[in-house]
Amino acid sequence: MSLQRNALLLILLTGLLGILAQWTAVFGRLWSLPGALVLLGLIYESLWVRRESVGLRLLGPERWPLGRERTIQFLFVQDRRAQLRIQAALQAPAQFAAETRIAPLRLARGQTVALELRAEPRRLGRYRWPVPALRVAGPLQLAWWPAHPAAEYIATVIPDLIGRSERIGGNASGEGTATHFGGGSTEILQLREYRHGDSLHAIDWKASARRGRLVSRELAEERRLEIVLAVDVGRTSALATGPIDRLGLYVNVAARLAQRAVELDDAVGLLLFAERPLTLLAPTRGAAAVTRIRRLLTECTVHAGQANPALAAARIRAAAPRRLLVVLLTDLLDTALDELSEAVRLLSPKHFTLICAVENPAITALPSAVPADALAPYRALAAAEYHRTLTGNVRALRAMGAAALIERPEQLDRAVLDAYQRFRRERRI
Repeated sequence: MSLQRNALLLILLTGLLGILAQWTAVFGRLWSLPGALVLLGLIYESLWVRRESVGLRLLGPERWPLGRERTIQFLFVQDRRAQLRIQAALQAPAQFAAETRIAPLRLARGQTVALELRAEPRRLGRYRWPVPALRVAGPLQLAWWPAHPAAEYIATVIPDLIGRSERIGGNASGEGTATHFGGGSTEILQLREYRHGDSLHAIDWKASARRGRLVSRELAEERRLEIVLAVDVGRTSALATGPIDRLGLYVNVAARLAQRAVELDDAVGLLLFAERPLTLLAPTRGAAAVTRIRRLLTECTVHAGQANPALAAARIRAAAPRRLLVVLLTDLLDTALDELSEAVRLLSPKHFTLICAVENPAITALPSAVPADALAPYRALAAAEYHRTLTGNVRALRAMGAAALIERPEQLDRAVLDAYQRFRRERRI
């Protein structure tokens, strides 16, 4: 309970009359009248509030993509009074980024009032949404009284996937997109002038209409690939990389790459590893492969041990009878270069390895930042050394025959997808 202005004014009047009663006998015990009114009014409001009930429903997405901002709705309703004044404290679980706010509203009888809260999940998993703290204004406007509505909503945070608009955008650009023709067994390499004897099925009628002459598709047999996504869930994956931690970033990249691979009819599998290999899914094709991978990625958590990519590579090598593309999502600084080099050695030359890492934008920005204090030059030197170490590790891994890239958090997803499609197009896998 918290007092409102009416109660505070009566309490102030009680105090003033009490002071005047000490100076003169004229006021006598008149001071007790406003005090009694406050007490009686509060008793009445407490009894009145006990009979009131505020209904609440929480509406939000059943599955919430990691790192994507979405809206949850709080629906309030009451059917006893002509009007109720309430205040609601809207908040999100600790694993979500959201701005807690106090929202006042007036509820008419039978009317549903909706309040919205934008939130962005930062961790995978299932989270029970906290019921907002409510308080109801008493009929005499003496106090706010707490209310405890019952409502339940569980948010399931899942890996993010490639949306329809992103697929359309990628196709429009033509960069790294394999276009299928003839049942998925061939792909279009390029468009060329029509030649006598070309099949009618090979003619691109839209391109021919644009150019005013016949244009044919030049096709090539497509080689279906097998991919293993190796995701580091060791202790360094708990480090922050902007809005989400590294594990969340790795999970999003792995889920989106798995989706893209299945769209291109490639087989995709998954390995989760920390100080040892944890879970291995053999490469398979189709939507079921994406479903299994998403389920494992949704349930994975950070492990306390230091990741060992060499043991992960040994596990992949022992289980893979055919050539693979191994996409290793890990750290290039905290993970020892010797272990990464050993992983590349174990996988080469039979398998092609793509090592993907993320840089810390806060550190890389330090050398060019305006000095703020006497320690700024030392921080800039440390940041420059950090950058040199990362780029040196990338060069060393490339010299061993692996592909390696390091990008800012917001660019890693696009860079990995582009690299995969480029290697695929160039037949490097």
